[in-house]
Amino acid sequence: MRPLAYVAGFLSLTGLVNAQYFSAGWTPGQPVPSQTPSPAHVPHSPSTPATQHGSGKMSFLDSLVTVGPLGAVSSLIGLNLTGAPSVTWDERIPLITDENYAEMIVNETLTAEEEKERVWFLIITVTAGQPEGVSKFVDHVFDATYNYTLEKGELSHVRFGRIDYLNVTSITTKWAVWSAPYLVVLKDRGQTLRFYKAGQIRLTDEILHQFLKEKAWSMKEPWKSIYGPGGEREYILDYLAQFLSMVYGTLVRVPKWLMYMMSGGLATFFINFLHKPSRPQSAAKPAVKPCLHPQPQKTQSRRVQSIRRRRGLLKGRERN
Repeated sequence: MRPLAYVAGFLSLTGLVNAQYFSAGWTPGQPVPSQTPSPAHVPHSPSTPATQHGSGKMSFLDSLVTVGPLGAVSSLIGLNLTGAPSVTWDERIPLITDENYAEMIVNETLTAEEEKERVWFLIITVTAGQPEGVSKFVDHVFDATYNYTLEKGELSHVRFGRIDYLNVTSITTKWAVWSAPYLVVLKDRGQTLRFYKAGQIRLTDEILHQFLKEKAWSMKEPWKSIYGPGGEREYILDYLAQFLSMVYGTLVRVPKWLMYMMSGGLATFFINFLHKPSRPQSAAKPAVKPCLHPQPQKTQSRRVQSIRRRRGLLKGRERN
């Protein structure tokens, strides 16, 4: 009975194996068979080489420290002085920045019908600063959705774009976006915005494709705020965006290694200041207790007493 049980178990396992792994064999004169891919859906890889994005062109001070012998020594001891790590993104998906946002989205050349149908599907990513984590996964699914859309040949009215949260200041400030990753559905040249956190949508290429194809994004109300596009106080975020852009434009010129040293020095100064021991207090003098009984007055001078005696004697003689 035991051999029969083994045979039955083996037959039950063979049912789980794909039949494409078994064939009738090869005979002389027959071309070599090739394994056909499974009809199951597999992730799509970009057909064009990707572009590596990093911190951009380095200044002279940056190159002095990060390139050459100093850079080699720092890498040996595990010290990273190059700033944010580089990240590989698909170059077919345009990178939206503060400089080209108005040209590519707000002032895009469209007919009246195209403007009505135009949808921008954007991702706000922080993968450049966090190479591992949720942002990288969302980036991967976003690229897979783009490739899947191209394969289907649909959604010609939808354009994809990527926003690097770490290198953009004005856009995210105007949109009041203070964290990432986010998926954004943009319409009406940036006047209608819908934001989706990474956990609000099931992130697969097929589901996101259906999300765009069936216009499921329209089920959510667009962002409406007095500080948002078209709001009464939109100018406040505009001014704030301009100010922060000026600050960022100034700070970005400072070499990263110097910024690390300055920030570390300031942090050390404030920590030492907050933990500075208090001055030793001097011994308090004993308080003088108030006298309950008044002290007797000092004896008057002899001269005053003699004068009073004389006056008393004169008055006595006059009475007599």
